[in-house]
Amino acid sequence: MKKTIIDLFESSVQQYPNNTFLLEKSEGKFRPTTYTDVHQQVYRLGAGLQSLGVKKGDTMALLSEGRNLWVIGELAMFYAGAINVPLSIKLEESNDLLFRLLHGDVKYIMVSGTQLKKIRLIKDKLPLVEKIIVFDAQDKYEEKEIGIEEVFKDGEQFLATHTLEEFLAVGQSIQNNDYATITYTSGTTADPKGVVLTHRNYTANVEQACTLVNIDHTWRTLIILPLDHCFAHVVGFYIMMSKGATAATVQVGRTPMETLKNIPLNIREVRPHFILSVPALAKTFKKNIEQGIRAKGPSAVRLFNWGMKIKQLYYGDSNLDFKGWRYALKPLVCLFDKILFSKVRDNFGGELKFFIGGGALLDKDLQKFYVGIGIPMYQGYGLSEATPVISSNGPELYRFGSSGKLVKPLRLKICDMDGKELPIGEMGEIVVKGENVMAGYWKNPESTAETVRNGYLYTGDLGYMSKEGLLYVKGRFKSLLISSDGEKYSPEGIEEALVEKSPFIDQVMLYNNQCATTTALIVPNRDALRRNLKDKSILDDNTDARKYCLEVIESELARFKKGGEFQGMFPERWLPSSFAVLAEAFTEQNQMINSTMKMVRPKIEKAYKERIDYMYTSEGKQTMNQANIDAVL
Repeated sequence: MKKTIIDLFESSVQQYPNNTFLLEKSEGKFRPTTYTDVHQQVYRLGAGLQSLGVKKGDTMALLSEGRNLWVIGELAMFYAGAINVPLSIKLEESNDLLFRLLHGDVKYIMVSGTQLKKIRLIKDKLPLVEKIIVFDAQDKYEEKEIGIEEVFKDGEQFLATHTLEEFLAVGQSIQNNDYATITYTSGTTADPKGVVLTHRNYTANVEQACTLVNIDHTWRTLIILPLDHCFAHVVGFYIMMSKGATAATVQVGRTPMETLKNIPLNIREVRPHFILSVPALAKTFKKNIEQGIRAKGPSAVRLFNWGMKIKQLYYGDSNLDFKGWRYALKPLVCLFDKILFSKVRDNFGGELKFFIGGGALLDKDLQKFYVGIGIPMYQGYGLSEATPVISSNGPELYRFGSSGKLVKPLRLKICDMDGKELPIGEMGEIVVKGENVMAGYWKNPESTAETVRNGYLYTGDLGYMSKEGLLYVKGRFKSLLISSDGEKYSPEGIEEALVEKSPFIDQVMLYNNQCATTTALIVPNRDALRRNLKDKSILDDNTDARKYCLEVIESELARFKKGGEFQGMFPERWLPSSFAVLAEAFTEQNQMINSTMKMVRPKIEKAYKERIDYMYTSEGKQTMNQANIDAVL
């Protein structure tokens, strides 16, 4: 059966014509746009694209902050038969942006006013580009540029001089296996790869994801993740579209920081029922809540902590577990909820039922915090190559530490290094098969053949299935630590624990490539170290202060070893026996973390090869080596 994104959109407009589809803030308030209004705008813009000369199979790029025109623009592309290359606004024009536009064979670009300067700087290097469509009116348009209002007018003229059937013929000719988007992964292994997703990939994943969470036409979400990401695409607006529900976008500020500051305000204004999140945002929300409680004084902090412990004890790690004696806590849970946690939830609009976290793994303490305030944060799992949703916890079933139930229908198996399927409970590579598996990588048949074999997507992620039918994701299959005797271990859990449990460690990457010992590259939290020095009345401008800071970091690592408070949490052999302190953090700018905040290990290993090799020398094994002393503050 044919079910393209166009088919899905037309069906929703027919079923929910007067429902609000999009919410965008302008002139001080969020203004609704109904399904019918969006439909009309998509037709006008789609016809305008056809009149510009956009042909079926052309690739177009979309570079903009989240807004109505982002969604309308992508849908209009499909009616013109084009393929969207969605681009992150975090990309710098000098390399990443140029690479994607050239590699994607982009002929047309839709761009917001604030991002236009990036395109102008490189457009001379883009010979294929025919038109640059600018969302926001400019005082002056340069060569090849055109304002979107003019494209809308061209579309009206096109519709006035052509029959509706002529306009719709292109969109209706699109089949399930026609390409919808080319999404460039930021990658943890190599250069970005263009993930080709078909129309059916999207509509299939919408159907699959809806088997995990029941939403209806009354629901609202505020999309705080970038719209170019698959997760925001499918769960942020295509699932909402399929149900006749409402998707709001964050008010764009004059700077990225101002946009971030708008998020809490917009949440209160939109009053969403669920929000997509990532660990970094979840931690920011938690920090803001705790700061607000501390501002009310010590008694408020004690009350909050007591209430949090009661609620966390009552709810436990899973709704699969029998509560037993914990039922006796229910009156206290209700009391704390009424006098304290309901007020915290009011800051999230009062109707927020849950968060869903994608990207990097959420730690259990973070999830327990949110269950405590009454807005659970459910861990999900997916990747762009799977459009992206593979599994998630949800209101009906959750267990902290897991990535939840699989979407349906989906075939999943866990394989060893040789591709052999392993039994339940054993750890190996996560391999999936379903209609959500990508068509392949754009112009990269070698990587496609390596990643998709016999219809199965080899995710490169390490995990296992539990007897409860829950998926546990443990890190990257190919980032395993490998000891000198060939034993393998995933580093992510240790790295996350070190950062979570230590206020003095901001980032850490473990390394062991067939060596007798494990080492660590550490980015310290210098503010915390300086506060510690101040508390100890130690001046921070001398070698002794630097050595003291290195002792602090060493003692933080020792907490996980024999005799420490966290001993036994991880096998001792995989804990770092030596470490290198780095002067620079891992960032998106230096390409050492990707857009989902995962470390790009090969790039880090390459950049710090000399420091890694040095840690395996007799001098480098010493904590007080000169390289560490120089870098720590």
